[in-house]
Amino acid sequence: MLYLWTKALHIVFIASWFAGLFYLPRIFVNLAQETNPEATARLLGMARRLYRFSMIISVPAVLLGLYLWMGFGIQGGWLHAKLALVLVTIGYHHMCGAILKKFERGVNTRSHTWYRWFNEVPVVLLLAIVVLVVVKPF
Repeated sequence: MLYLWTKALHIVFIASWFAGLFYLPRIFVNLAQETNPEATARLLGMARRLYRFSMIISVPAVLLGLYLWMGFGIQGGWLHAKLALVLVTIGYHHMCGAILKKFERGVNTRSHTWYRWFNEVPVVLLLAIVVLVVVKPF
C-alpha cells in the first residue's frame, strides 16, 4: 500500500513539475518578443514565481522517485535510461534558471524562435520517460 501511495504522489509532483517546465519557456518566447518595459516586468515576475514554484515542486518529485527506486528495489535497464533522462530534465530546469537570469539582466541574445524550439524539449523528455516507465523496453 505504501508503494502505491508513494507512486501516486510521485506522479502528481512530476506532473506539476513538468507543467512548470512546459510554461516557463513559453514565457521566454513572450519575453524575447516583448518591447514594452511594463509588460517585460510583468512577464519577468511571472517567470520568477513559476521558476521558484517549479524548483520547489521538483524536490519532492525527485525524492519520491529516489525512494521508489531504493526503498522498493526497482531495477532494470529501462531505469538507468530513465534516471539519465531525469538528470537531463534537472539540467534543463537549471538552464531555464540561467536563461531567466539573462532576461533579468537584459542580456538575452536568442530569438523567440529559438525559445519555441527550446520549449519542446520537456515534451520529448516526458514522452521518453513515460514510455520507459510504462513499456520497460529493456
